[in-house]
Amino acid sequence: MAEEKTYLELSETDGGSHKFYEVTINHTQVTIRYGRIGDAGQTQTKTYPSVEKAKADATKKINEKLKKGYEPAIEGVRQKRSVTRREVASQSSTAKQAPVIWKFASGSSAFGIFIDAEHCWVGNQNGKVFALDQNGQVLNQFKLPDGVKCLVADDIWIYAGCDDGNVYDLNGKIPRVAYQIDENVDIYWLDIKDGFLGVSDANGGVTTVDHEDESQWTRLSQGSDGWMVRCDGAGVYHGHSNGVTMYDAKEGRMLWHQKTAGVVLFGWQEASAVYAGTSDKKVYSFSKQGEVRTVYKCDAAVYSCATAEDGKYVFAGDNSSSIYCFNQAGERLWKLGSGCGSALSMQFFGNCIYIVTTDGSLACIDASEIAIKAAQAGTVPETVTIKAPKTEGAAPSNTLETTSNTDQGVIVECFREGGKLRVRAVSPGYNSTWNVQFPKNIRNEGERYLVQEVRESAHGGFYRAYGDIKKLV
Repeated sequence: MAEEKTYLELSETDGGSHKFYEVTINHTQVTIRYGRIGDAGQTQTKTYPSVEKAKADATKKINEKLKKGYEPAIEGVRQKRSVTRREVASQSSTAKQAPVIWKFASGSSAFGIFIDAEHCWVGNQNGKVFALDQNGQVLNQFKLPDGVKCLVADDIWIYAGCDDGNVYDLNGKIPRVAYQIDENVDIYWLDIKDGFLGVSDANGGVTTVDHEDESQWTRLSQGSDGWMVRCDGAGVYHGHSNGVTMYDAKEGRMLWHQKTAGVVLFGWQEASAVYAGTSDKKVYSFSKQGEVRTVYKCDAAVYSCATAEDGKYVFAGDNSSSIYCFNQAGERLWKLGSGCGSALSMQFFGNCIYIVTTDGSLACIDASEIAIKAAQAGTVPETVTIKAPKTEGAAPSNTLETTSNTDQGVIVECFREGGKLRVRAVSPGYNSTWNVQFPKNIRNEGERYLVQEVRESAHGGFYRAYGDIKKLV
């Protein structure tokens, strides 16, 4: 039987969808390739018990796309279209300069940030991710295929969500695809809690994906432009153009909705509250039960926000390159200029505010009382400026190193369960009935792998692979 291939495209004007969908039938195998026009896209292959069933399912998929407006096309005729994201234009602040200790020039506007005791992470719109030490010196770097939307931490795991629709695990030497989001979801933001992924999109939808990279539920909120999604054990908090909506994590039932006067442009959460920065110059705080708490007033649209000590202090960054600090009651304590663009994301850690900005900086700002008072009086330290290295970082790859040495690490094995490939730990001491969260695009039935570490998930029931992965030979 000759290979049968059907190639479709959906290209809308005015910045709408610009996607392709390709179905290839090869005997009993059906391969789906999809993504943005001009990109290689993502692929999924499924084997059927007969040629007839393979053809029937392929025809069903093609017809579904045709109903959605896809049309037969010739690959390569339409050109790749640049990804349009939130406007990140920035004005200079008229406020006095903040006490910036150091700033790292990543090379492009940056949304991604995560800070802990060992690393300062930044991811920019060129797809570059850098891990720095607390002095701003580069420890590691990666080069992802497309712009980095956000960096999120889930226990010891660090993930990057990108414009190519993938979420990458950055805990090994090579970035691995941890989640492949549905091709119809135009990701704006994401968050992860114990392997449970929440994704907000351009249409105001929110989608959840489990540790096996399988969609759980999708809901359409009351507004568009979902720039906020935060997850905890109780549910998913979704910020969009019409406010903040909470859904329960298991079934996606709406638990509450609170309207905001402006579009939600960023979200933050603490143990007892969620915070939404909006275009109407405010940061709203809501309890996890949906009650409105304090509203913090800024002088321009709020691009980002963060808190210290579960809301004892609330910080905000506006589109005019200013940084604000409020007390819990909503009193503004200070406003200072960043000196390096508007903060698109921020985090408070260790008495410092870290921001990533429209000019591509990751800046460390001294938020101590002494430093702030000095800055308000016009005295700031000399900022140390650090440039990004010219070398490229490690890029994603499906190729694995091989090894026969099993002295260190955990052995896992890939097997077929129904029509799906699963991975389980076979080293002694692990529950052989629990699956392992493991990159889908390197799974091959019957093969064994050596994983640097395997940890039980926080709520039990499955394991999570951590660190480098090698193929056992």
